[in-house]
Amino acid sequence: MGSLNGQVIWITGASSGIGEALVYNLAHQGARLILSARRKEEMERVKGNCPEYAQPNIRILPLDLSESSTLPLMAAAATQFFGHVDILINNGGISQRSMAKDTVLDVDRRLMEVDYFGTIALTKGLIPHFIQRKQGHFVVISSVMGMIGAPNRSGYAAAKHAIHGFFDSVRAELWKESKDIHVTIVCPGWISTNLARHALTASGAELNDEDKRNSQGKTPEALAVKIVSAIKKKKEEVYFGGFQEITSIYLKRFVPGIFSKIVRKVKIDRIASQK
Repeated sequence: MGSLNGQVIWITGASSGIGEALVYNLAHQGARLILSARRKEEMERVKGNCPEYAQPNIRILPLDLSESSTLPLMAAAATQFFGHVDILINNGGISQRSMAKDTVLDVDRRLMEVDYFGTIALTKGLIPHFIQRKQGHFVVISSVMGMIGAPNRSGYAAAKHAIHGFFDSVRAELWKESKDIHVTIVCPGWISTNLARHALTASGAELNDEDKRNSQGKTPEALAVKIVSAIKKKKEEVYFGGFQEITSIYLKRFVPGIFSKIVRKVKIDRIASQK
């Protein structure tokens, strides 16, 4: 596996959860980091929690993924910190807890704006840079919901499915430009973060409550280890989670009829269904 020491790695959603865990992991490996999220003070906190020797090689670039028209400029700004970017980890995003029949269209639009359009806007901003350098690596933190659909996640699953289609196409296109431009799609299952607490409900309000399955899920630190290993190995696709989540991917792929009968029986979170 290759070393990430000295590599310039840009991480979105770096102020908490999976992004924060990735920052700590990569800082210890000697990577030069660019942290992006909306909350500058939280990114300063994350930077301050890194080893002192790593902090001079950490930069902060606040951005909002819902403002896709500004993101190409952010990509240009990111390349100025260290002169280039080696790896972009598209981690920022939001989730959903609501039934399709109850969900106002603005919620679906916001999910697509943040989870899809924001991600591809940053990616498109860096594609010319990677082509010019004949190397680069796009890493996308998708979800098991990018592989399947399930109740209470229609908009979120749609955005993640879109991400897979986009990056599978980009991988094929950029291979023709350089065999050293890579795409890795990471599909986690339940991870113990605040993603569910900030998930959108049917009206667009935040759930502001725990999702038991998330809180009992794998740790973001364990996922960060898996992601970093996948980056070093330049894997195309990675699944991470418990038995139920990973099995669902293979059931959907190989026996979709059986999967359909199973998924329709998934228990819906009571509080999410009422908001």
